[in-house]
Amino acid sequence: MKNRTNKNFLTTLLSLVAVVLMLSAAAIVRDGRIFGFNLRDGGSAEHGRHGVQASSAAPTANNDTLTVMPDGAIVVNTRLLAKDVQGYGGQVPLRIHIDKSGVVDSIVAEPNAESPDFFNHASAILAQWQGKTVDEAAAMEVDGVTGATFSSRAIITNVQRGLAYAKQHAALGNAPDATGSVDVSGASASSGGFTLGGIVALIVVLMGAVVPLFVKNRRWHYVQLSLNVIVLGLWTGTFVSYTLLMRLFSGGVSLATLGTLAAPLLMVLVAMLYPLAGRPGHYCAHVCPFGSAQELAGKLTRRKPRLSPRLNRALNVFRNVLWGVLMVLMLTATWTAWMDYELFTAFLYTSASVWVIAIAVLFLVLSIWVPRPYCRFVCPTGSLLRS
Repeated sequence: MKNRTNKNFLTTLLSLVAVVLMLSAAAIVRDGRIFGFNLRDGGSAEHGRHGVQASSAAPTANNDTLTVMPDGAIVVNTRLLAKDVQGYGGQVPLRIHIDKSGVVDSIVAEPNAESPDFFNHASAILAQWQGKTVDEAAAMEVDGVTGATFSSRAIITNVQRGLAYAKQHAALGNAPDATGSVDVSGASASSGGFTLGGIVALIVVLMGAVVPLFVKNRRWHYVQLSLNVIVLGLWTGTFVSYTLLMRLFSGGVSLATLGTLAAPLLMVLVAMLYPLAGRPGHYCAHVCPFGSAQELAGKLTRRKPRLSPRLNRALNVFRNVLWGVLMVLMLTATWTAWMDYELFTAFLYTSASVWVIAIAVLFLVLSIWVPRPYCRFVCPTGSLLRS
C-alpha cells in the first residue's frame, strides 16, 4: 500500500511539473516574460492586442518615459513607471497626453495582453481624467469598473503614476534624463490594496479549501457552493482560468498586486497542490464557481438520464482532443484569444461576450439533468489540472 501511495504521489508530482513547464513555455512564447522577468532583447518591445501610437510629430526632446512635442505638449509613457502593476493579463501601459497649458488632453492605451472585451469595458474610465489639469487629475479618486476589476485598477494606478511623474517634471520643453524613476509612494494602493470584495472572496476560498477537509456535511456543502457562485462568481469574478494562469506565470506576483491577487492565487495553489496531498479535484468540487453553479442546478431534479458507455467515451475523447488542440494553439501562440472565452467569464456579465453568456446558460440548463457537463466533457482548465 505504501509503495502504491508513493507511486501515486510521484505521478501527481510529475504531472504538476509538466503543467508548470507548459504554462511557463506558453508565457514565454506569448509575452516573452516569465514571472515578471522580460526575456526579450532590449526589454522594450511592445506586444499585445491593444494600443494607439502617440502623435507622429517629431519630438523636441524625449526619454523612455517623457516626450516633449514641438508645440510644448508632453506625453508620459507609464511602461517603466508602472512596470510592477499588473492587470489580468499583464501590464497595461498608457500614454498620457498633456497640452502646453498643463491640461490632460487624452490618455491612450499601449499594447497589452488584456482580454479585449474586459479591457475595452475598463478603459471607459480614461475619459474621466480628460480636460482636467494635472493637479486636478492627480487628486481625483476614480473607482474600478465592476466586471473588469483587474484591468481598471491597473489603469487607475498607471494614470496616477504618470500624473505624478508629470508633476515632478513639469518643465515643458525640457525632458529629464531619468528613465522613469519617480516617487510614487502610495500610488499603487488602488492596484495592490485589499478591497471588501477581495477580502470576502479570500475568506470564501479559505472556507472551500479548509472546511471540507474536516466537515462532511451536505447542508454545509450547499452553503459553500452558494457562496462560491454569489461571492466568487457574480460579485468578484474570481476563478481559475487559463487567462489567470498565464497572467501569474507571465507577470508574477509583487507586493503591489498581492492584495488584488490574494484570492485567485490561493485558488491556484489549491488546484495545483492539493492533488499532491491526495485530494485531486478538490478545487473543482469545493471552490470553482461555475462547477458550483452546475452542481446546484443539478439539485433541481432527481431524474437523471443515464449516458450510454459509448456516448460517455465519445464525450471524453472530444474533451481530450479539444484540450490538445487548444494547447497547440497556446504553445505556438497561433491563437491565444480562446482563453478569453472560457465559460467562467460569463460571471463577468457586464463585460462578457453574449455568446459566452448564452453557452454558459445552456450548460447550466443541461446540468439539471446531466451532472456537471461542462466540467466533465469540455473544461480546458480542468483538463490541465488533471493532466
